[in-house]
Amino acid sequence: MNAQSVLIIDDESDIRELLEITLMRMGLETTSASNATEAYAALELQPYDLCLTDMRLPDGNGLDIIEYAQRNFPRMPIAMITAYGCVETATRALKAGAFDFITKPMDLKRLRELVHNALQQSAARTPTDQDEGPLVGQSRPMQLLRQQIHKLARSQAPVHISGESGTGKEVVAREIHRLGNRASQPFVPVNCGAIPAELMESEFFGHKKGSFTGAHDNKPGLFQAAHRGSLFLDEVADLPLHMQVKLLRALQEKSIRPVGSQQEVTVDVRILSATHKDLAAEVAAGRFRQDLYYRLNVIEVRVPALRERGDDIIQLARLFLQRLCQGQPAAQLSQAALDKLRLHSFPGNVRELENLLERAYTLCEHSLIQPADLQLQAITRTPAATTPAAASFTDTALTDTAPAAGLSRAEQLMQVERNLINRVLQQVQGDQHAAAQQLGLSLRSLRYCMKTLGIN
Repeated sequence: MNAQSVLIIDDESDIRELLEITLMRMGLETTSASNATEAYAALELQPYDLCLTDMRLPDGNGLDIIEYAQRNFPRMPIAMITAYGCVETATRALKAGAFDFITKPMDLKRLRELVHNALQQSAARTPTDQDEGPLVGQSRPMQLLRQQIHKLARSQAPVHISGESGTGKEVVAREIHRLGNRASQPFVPVNCGAIPAELMESEFFGHKKGSFTGAHDNKPGLFQAAHRGSLFLDEVADLPLHMQVKLLRALQEKSIRPVGSQQEVTVDVRILSATHKDLAAEVAAGRFRQDLYYRLNVIEVRVPALRERGDDIIQLARLFLQRLCQGQPAAQLSQAALDKLRLHSFPGNVRELENLLERAYTLCEHSLIQPADLQLQAITRTPAATTPAAASFTDTALTDTAPAAGLSRAEQLMQVERNLINRVLQQVQGDQHAAAQQLGLSLRSLRYCMKTLGIN
């Protein structure tokens, strides 16, 4: 079996020699280049399993080499060598597509771990964008999300996942882990808002026996549990400020100190984080540290809301219903129920869809789910295909006829919708086909809404 090969790019001969000796002891073949010109020539001659490049080169910089390799050798991981403390440089490298970075002077243990992880990825099967996994849907937002995930799986950069509650941020985090070189190692999720503040340090970093009342045994923390794997910090915006300081240090030093211990423990963890809050706004309000924000938000991924995903709603609904029917009588959604789902705004997103289908499946008769079984109040959004004329009708209905005071929110919404449909019907002299077209509805959906809202 041929040895794996590494390209070393650095203008300092002693650094190149150190890297060559270390990698050869690991059983790897090495090729060295002292500048960008030699590096490009070496890349043209043969493929490499890994590239280590310095940031500053006599005739270029490492970012140019990363971008060149991303275009021409996307399967080859690249690690950036930076000066100690150059966080901004390392961040730029990770955003450009670098697998990871290491600082000078080099910690050889850390170097060997980095090389081991990178070569694992290089030898692994490269996932394709068609590998849908648990992310269901063919809408454009979901296609773009899958492309991002496959690209990020090749990196070790911290990723911040943003999106509304219920969109599936943890599913995205698990996919980044599953498709990366850490897939065989632990994925450890933690809800930062669910841990009591007084126990948070012990939960994250562990503790030694006798370090506080109730510490009867040594206990490893979440960082140690996720060693060589991924730690998913869900609702990271809920971390108290004192814990944000300790987390920042752990990320900077790649080591943690258990409560009651005098020794630090080195940890190799990829950090994935998520929150439904606007983290930049939390920083501006002084509730979240700016330096930690930049550490976590090296690359941001936004998970689209369900209302942005078009017919993915129907595909998901049928999938959830299929799961509910396993071992039970089969059930189906009526056309009217499907139309109703298309029009709902889903403030709770995928989680809300799954819950309402479970309820509807329980309530329906003759294994056919009707709109009433969904228990949705009324239409809450207009489809994207709504015509400009319909948009103007909507604006007029919402501004000219305010809901009566004293009504519940659901009743107010129904009144606004009743006004809108009546106004459109008046404009088209009662022609229901024309009204349905103006509103972007099917004729069946319009007639169902008219019946629900008491419109003759």
